[in-house]
Amino acid sequence: MKTTGNTIFITGGSAGIGLAFAKKLSTRGNKIIINGRSEERLQNALKELDNAVAIQGDLSVKKDRDRIASELKTNYPNLNIVINNAGAAFMNDLSDSTNNAADKAYQEMNTNYISVIDFTSMVLPQLLQQEEAAVVNVSSIAVYRGNKYLPTYSASKAAIHSYTQGLRDTFSENEKLNIYEVYPPLVNTEFSAEIGGANGISPSEVADELFTALENNQFEVPVGETKLIHTLLEEVAAKIAAK
Repeated sequence: MKTTGNTIFITGGSAGIGLAFAKKLSTRGNKIIINGRSEERLQNALKELDNAVAIQGDLSVKKDRDRIASELKTNYPNLNIVINNAGAAFMNDLSDSTNNAADKAYQEMNTNYISVIDFTSMVLPQLLQQEEAAVVNVSSIAVYRGNKYLPTYSASKAAIHSYTQGLRDTFSENEKLNIYEVYPPLVNTEFSAEIGGANGISPSEVADELFTALENNQFEVPVGETKLIHTLLEEVAAKIAAK
């Protein structure tokens, strides 16, 4: 896929991985539209970007999704790449009956899964009008196994992984639309600070991997230690297919 001359919408684009995507792609001659809940954070992010604008809104809220999709259609008709990066995660102790685990899980599932499906369905008609387009969903190394610290977050990312595979299969015969999935491991961002993010890789490493994947039409984008797991699973799948 071309890596310049695109119009790219990035959810959760005011910080962390989303901002790293924006920085990488804006320096390559692309028009960048970042989204986030905080107008102040968006304006601060724009100071670090070239050829970029912002649309404030919370994509976990239906009315905001409707408004943003309408604004993209009206003001940015050349939109051809959507990066679904915004997410929610909570430490969720399932052994604590006072933890309100279901409420946390609901918020994670709504933000990381349901909202992505709904918003993607809104922008797909616009993407399908372009000569070349892509949907990029950011999942996680957590799709492969949950843990006691982020069990419901892991479940929401496993759900978006399955959805992404289904979306790719749905449009497998459409050569103009590509479906990518990025699998970051632990990344050093404010988002992951509570779970030891300081020990993670840099957001720029994730952005570099996505850029290379776009150049090479590599639709599966494991990053860092996720590459090892991904390779092992591919080897197992190949052995099963060969039987």
